[in-house]
Amino acid sequence: MPDTVFDNEYVTVTAGTPSAMVALKGDWTIESAEDIDAVMLKVAKVCGSSAVLDCSTLGHLDTTGAVLIRRYAAVLEERGAALLTGVKADHKMLLEVISSCPPPAPIAPEGVAWYLAPLLQVGTGTVLGLRSSGRLLSFLGLVLIRLFGSFLDPSRIRLVPLVHQMEIVGMRSMGIVGLIAFLIGAVTVNQGAIQLAKFGADIFVIDMLGIGHLRELGILLTAIIVAGRSGSAFTAEIGSMVLHEEVDAMKTLGMDPIDVLVLPRLLALVICLPLLGFYADIVGIAGGAMMAWIQLDITPANFLVYFREVITIEHYWVGIIKAPFFAAIIATAGCYNGLRVEGSADSLGGRTTRAVVQSIFMVIALDALFAIFFTSVGL
Repeated sequence: MPDTVFDNEYVTVTAGTPSAMVALKGDWTIESAEDIDAVMLKVAKVCGSSAVLDCSTLGHLDTTGAVLIRRYAAVLEERGAALLTGVKADHKMLLEVISSCPPPAPIAPEGVAWYLAPLLQVGTGTVLGLRSSGRLLSFLGLVLIRLFGSFLDPSRIRLVPLVHQMEIVGMRSMGIVGLIAFLIGAVTVNQGAIQLAKFGADIFVIDMLGIGHLRELGILLTAIIVAGRSGSAFTAEIGSMVLHEEVDAMKTLGMDPIDVLVLPRLLALVICLPLLGFYADIVGIAGGAMMAWIQLDITPANFLVYFREVITIEHYWVGIIKAPFFAAIIATAGCYNGLRVEGSADSLGGRTTRAVVQSIFMVIALDALFAIFFTSVGL
């Protein structure tokens, strides 16, 4: 005969194999809930790994009692297994209702107050921008380490890709760079002459063109054009190689993607952008001279004579010194975003757009820093 290991007015526990028999009895109602709760804590300890809950001797049962039964059945199930048996017909529906769990209804997320939304967006954008800038600077440091290592071991520099990239970013950019520089020079003289004519100072348009174009407009516009043309091309080319797993194949063969993909583009742009800047300066001055001849009747000979008198070589060097730094920014941003492409054409398009935006923003920000620096040192 099975041994009774626990017995009181609400429950009787009988040892069994493989499961203990837990007979529930008496009235399981809200009035006795506290006593039942204290008793069932002891019952859970003596039941072992599995138990059968026999409800055939239950008296009255209300919602609180049904909740207690389901709660202790769940406690026993966590330890092993629990089986509910002997449920009376008038108790069955109540236990089923208690055991049913309706699916959670979706609720609207808590929204940010309209006057705080702009601050939240600015803060989020600032944090993301700082993180992106930090990763970009880390990548630039890695590229510079590989670049200095290549100077110590020149055999790592791939001349054929370097010359090919110089043709792409340099020779093939001359058309659009020359056209934009020529038009900007002409427009600068046109608008400057209109304003200076009010003060009878038409001749000073040459000063404005020379200083503005040589120090700022020539190299800045060239860098922006190259960022939109070559920087985006770097991202698209390298990103396409990432999507086709060509970069992974390079790593498998023991080739460093920085040496193979990044350094030729970086060196080509560092070499070509100063040359393009010089070319843009010459063409921009030519465009301004043509407009001065047409609008102010200043012949090219007179234009050049006055230009040589008022414009010093320092203005040219102030502009051209910026070119290698702009080139490093554009190449780094383009190659970095290309290597960060992940698995889809959508990622490729997004990274290409990001490369252009980052390049142009950093070029303009660096140009502003250079302008402050040169002004502070008297150039």
